[in-house]
Parts: sequence; structure tokens; C-alpha cells
Amino acid sequence: MLRLSIAQLNLTIGDMEHNVQRMVEAARQAHAQGAHAVAFPELSLCGYYPGDLLNEAHFLQRVRQGLDALYAASSALPDLYWIIGAPLAAHGPGKPLHNALLVLHGGKVLRHYAKQLLPTYDVFDERRHFEPGPQAACLLSIAGCTLGFLICEDGWNDAGREYANNPFECLRAAAPDLVITINASPSNAGKRAQRHSLFAAASRRHGLPLVYVNQVGGHDQLVYDGASFAVEPDAGVVFEAPRFEEALATLDFADGRFRAPGGGALTAPARADLPAPAFYRAQIVLGLKDYARRCGFTRAVVGCSGGIDSAVTLALACEALGPQNIAALTMPSRISSSGSVSDSAELCRNLGIALTTHPIAELVDCYARQFQASFDRPLQGLALENLQARVRGTVLMEYSNSFGHLLLTTGNKSEISVGYCTLYGDTNGGLGLIGDLYKTEVYALAEHLNASAGLAIIPHAIIAKPPSAELAPGQRDTDSLPPYPLLDEVLKVLIEGERLAAEEAAQAGACFAALQGTGEGQALIARLRNMIARNEYKRRQAAPILRVRARAFGSGRQMPIAAHYV
Repeated sequence: MLRLSIAQLNLTIGDMEHNVQRMVEAARQAHAQGAHAVAFPELSLCGYYPGDLLNEAHFLQRVRQGLDALYAASSALPDLYWIIGAPLAAHGPGKPLHNALLVLHGGKVLRHYAKQLLPTYDVFDERRHFEPGPQAACLLSIAGCTLGFLICEDGWNDAGREYANNPFECLRAAAPDLVITINASPSNAGKRAQRHSLFAAASRRHGLPLVYVNQVGGHDQLVYDGASFAVEPDAGVVFEAPRFEEALATLDFADGRFRAPGGGALTAPARADLPAPAFYRAQIVLGLKDYARRCGFTRAVVGCSGGIDSAVTLALACEALGPQNIAALTMPSRISSSGSVSDSAELCRNLGIALTTHPIAELVDCYARQFQASFDRPLQGLALENLQARVRGTVLMEYSNSFGHLLLTTGNKSEISVGYCTLYGDTNGGLGLIGDLYKTEVYALAEHLNASAGLAIIPHAIIAKPPSAELAPGQRDTDSLPPYPLLDEVLKVLIEGERLAAEEAAQAGACFAALQGTGEGQALIARLRNMIARNEYKRRQAAPILRVRARAFGSGRQMPIAAHYV
């Protein structure tokens, strides 16, 4: 019987000392629970993904020092096998490094396995830094159980669509008793179900029980949900670790079956995933917590307009960092409605955060007067509208610089897609929380937050009011854009396309097809396609966005700026 501990850890990219400390703590806990082996996530030593740090000699020196520390720690626990991930030197032509899995025991490396399949799609660019490993199975016997090893992408090609090589085939031929795959699999809507389906099918096809170890935590735009799991060929997923939190889970394995330590039955994982708003909430809250912590922020500031986007951003920020650490600024101009201030005040009372009023009318007037004096023409139209947003952005950055708060941007995916935002204005900030949520999803998340709280934390007036940038008298978003329920369906097709989940794809596709059936609809699609392309330059300069959907702006959608393709 093998007793295996799964160390689902929240590790920091580049912080080898901290990561080693966390791994040693987990290993000692696993050893105390009688584990024969403990498995850590992919690139657990340095964190995933270090990017071009892998090209820096100082970084690689610290990797070697971290490995030495792990060798010493494994020597101090001679009964325990450590299954770790680290960048390791490659030999021969090609890139100088492997994305490697090492098995340590008693201070020695017993096995070294190099990742065979290196993804270069979506948010991944591993072939930039790593050389693929040889097409061969890696096996090791521990406690009478023969283990085979994979690293993340190695297990995602069982259908053979992405790569000519399928590492699962080599493992089936080698016939281990159990496969352990270490992973850094970022989370997005539908990803949990995708993992379960794919690895359950592979386990069944090859007759191989499997343990999937995943990392957890936020790293820039990406959030990792943990949710490590175990699979039996005939039963599918029989165990799942918690989502969005660290965990050390210990399982017994014998005769192809997993059991709780001591032989007890495992708690079956939930079949249903979280509802979309609940998933978005959990993902964004963890993403903000880790982004702020890793960047050295404990407090955040948000411009509070009295609209739905800033309201939801504030509510999520309060949950992540605590209301005592959140500041809200309302910055009325001569054009602002009374509700922009009164609704902001009610929201902030509900959330328990301070609201500061910083009027901008005089600042805008001063800019306008000087513009007239310098250029002999009045400041008007779009320039005057955008000036208000840019003054607000400047005030927020002044606050951030003066008081040390992280400025959170409040743009949603619908507006960011078509450029309905002001560069150097409402795009100012260090992180966007809802930039991967369409406007209709922001409303759904607001309703979810209220329902889960049992009261209207986000006032009904904010949810019910017509969306408006309030940069011109009587302005409404629908003056420039189609209604959001229609806009969002078109944007889903144009931006995410084949990455949409089946139900979303069917609904968006039906809407899109109906528009294509009319001249007016075709013109709308063409206009929106052009708006998306023309505003790439804004997105390139905007704050990072926490990714929650399968295709987000940023590294997951790399488009040229100076091009003509629509």
C-alpha cells in the first residue's frame, strides 16, 4: 500500500527561499501523516511561470541554491520521497533548460523526467525557454507501487490533436500501477469540468489510475484554483482537494483504488461546478489577494462613480482585502447626476468603507480655460468628455502615490473590447478585477453578491439605472453602443469563438447568425469588429486584467496594433 500526500501550495514566482520553506513544511506534515511520498506542483521550486527570468544567470543560480536546500531537507527526512518540479539544465542542442520533475530521496535525485510537450498557445510560451524531454516513460517503485510521471501538458494530448507525441502511450506500454502528474493549470470558467473529463477518459482508456497535483494562487493575470484530484479508470474522479486554497491531502493507494488514510472511504467530489457568478467571485478575490500581497500592497483605492462596475469592483475588493483597507473616491463634475454621489454614498455605507468626495469641476474648467488661451479654440466634444475621465484618473493616481493604495480599474470586457474607455483616465491603475467579465456578467455578479449577503449591499438604484459614462449631458451607453445583452453575444463570438463553452456558444452563435441574416445586422457586426481592432492600442497600455474566461485580453489574445485585417 502506498500513502501519498498531495501538496497543493500557493508558491511565489522567483521566491526560492519562501517556496523551499513551504515545501519543507508540507513534507514534514506529510511525513507526520505516515506518507511514503509527497508530490508538489509543476515548477514548484521557482513558481509557475517565471518567463524570461529563466534567461537570467542570477535566477538560475538561486534555483541551484534552492535545489541544494531541498536535497538537504530530503536527507533530513530519509523515509520520504519528494516529487518536485524545477527548471533543470538540458544537455545537447536546443534550449538550455528542461521543465523537469525530480524525485528526491535521502538527499539524492532518484529520477529525472523532462516535460515532453511544451505549450505555446493561449497564455503559455514554454518553448521559448525549454527543450522538450525524450519520448520515454519514467518509472519508480515506492512502497511496492510502480509510479509513472507526467508534467501538465503531457497529459492533455491523449486525443492526439495538438502534438504528434502522446506521453500517455509510453506510460501504458510501461504499465505503472499509478500515474502522478504535476501541474500548473490556470483556472477559467469550465476548466474544472474539462480537466475531469479529459483525465477520466485517459485513465479509462489506458487503464491507469492517476493523481493530478495542481498549484493554487494568483500570478499576475492568471489564477490557479488548485482542485487537485485522483482518478480511477472505472470510477472516474474519486477525490478532489479544495478549490482556491492551499491543502495537503493524503491518500492511500492499493490494488488500483484510492482510500482515505486508514482505509476509510473518500468523500466524493461534487459533480456540479460552481455557478458562474460564484466562480467569478472566488477567482477574482483570490487573484486580488495574491496580486496585492506579492506586489507589496495592503490597501486599494477605487473611483466610485455610482455605477455598476465600480460598485462590483469595490465589493470584491472589500472581500479580498477587508473594508478597512479600501478607499473610495467620488469625483463629481458639472455633468454628474446627483445619483452618482448619493448612490456611491449608500454603497459605501453598506460595505463599511470610507467615501471621500473630490469634485473635479474647477480642475476641468481650469484645463479648458488654458486650452482656449494656448490654442485659440474651445475645448469641446470628445476632448472635453475625455478630459473629465483623465482628471479623475490623475486624482486617483495622486491618491495612490500619496497614501500607498493599489489603484483598481473598473472597466468591464464589453467596454474594453470596443474601446469605450479613456486611455490615461478610467484605464489608469495597477489591476483590473472585472475586465474579463462582460457587462451582463457584471450585473449577474452584483445580483449574486446581494443574494449571498441576504441584503442589497449593492443598492437597487445602481443595478437599475441605465449605464452611462456621465461625460456629457444626458449621455447613455446606448448612444454609442447596442444594448449590452446584444453586444455581449456578438463580442463572445468575435473574441472567444471556439473557446466558448457549448451552451454559451449555442446562444451567442444563434444571436450572431440572426444578425448576419439582415443588412442592418451585418453592418453592426462589421462596426463592432472594426471597433475591437481599432482599440487594441488601448488594451495594450491598460492595467493587467484578472483572467476568468477561456480567452482574455493580454497574453491570451495577442493581436497587432498597426495592422488592417477587418
